[in-house]
Amino acid sequence: MKLNIVPARTGFEWARAGIRTFWRQPLALAGLFFMFISLISVASLIPYVGSVLALVLLPAATLGLMAATREASLGRFPMPTILISAFRAGRQQARAMVLLGVVYAAGFLVMLGASALADGGAFARMYLVGGELSPELLQSAAFQNAMWIVMGIYLPFSMLFWHAPALVHWHGVSPGKSLFFSFVACARNFGAFTLYTLAWLGLFMGVGMVVMVLTVMLGQPGLMHTLMFPTAMLLAAMFFSSIWFTFRDSFVADDEPPAAAAGNEPTATP
Repeated sequence: MKLNIVPARTGFEWARAGIRTFWRQPLALAGLFFMFISLISVASLIPYVGSVLALVLLPAATLGLMAATREASLGRFPMPTILISAFRAGRQQARAMVLLGVVYAAGFLVMLGASALADGGAFARMYLVGGELSPELLQSAAFQNAMWIVMGIYLPFSMLFWHAPALVHWHGVSPGKSLFFSFVACARNFGAFTLYTLAWLGLFMGVGMVVMVLTVMLGQPGLMHTLMFPTAMLLAAMFFSSIWFTFRDSFVADDEPPAAAAGNEPTATP
């Protein structure tokens, strides 16, 4: 396994490949995404430990969506059981994935703890236990500083975990090494990931504007809130369908030639 450096424009190809693959199997991939959301949501409802458990499960559940996209890109129908692929690959890899989830949860809690230095823990409590998000709280300088702290820390944190579940699952890399390789891959392909992020931000904002204008033209501005949630969920499902391609093109097996572009089909199983 070795790192593959891709041109910056590949970021747009990753986004396009995710959208195209989603529409090959829209019912399956949308259904699996909603199962993913439901799994994380139900886990978070468990008293006292729910929010932490949801964080622990997040890397494994994301890996399941990547595996589903891989199946769809190969022309196969992803079955619901693919969502737990991380725990079906063998005991050793399952333990490694759980350890990766524990590290992710611990790191996320440390990040929330850092935000408490700015607002006394209001943002952290809102995330972990919920509550009313009042306009006064949102306008509070301390609360806004806490959000900026989380956003600033989350960028390098997400780089550590972006590829880590896939490296553990498909390449048998240890959790510690997977975090290192993931960060290096994201850093070396930073241009592609920047354009990838901008493509998705632009798409979300563009579709949101279309929905808003459409409801105003129909004389039904109240309909915007009804349409915005399912539209956002559909776009989120497409986004998660694109994550596989960022991994596929960032790493190649030693005997596998690098992919020419993110839109190409895989030439070998990772």
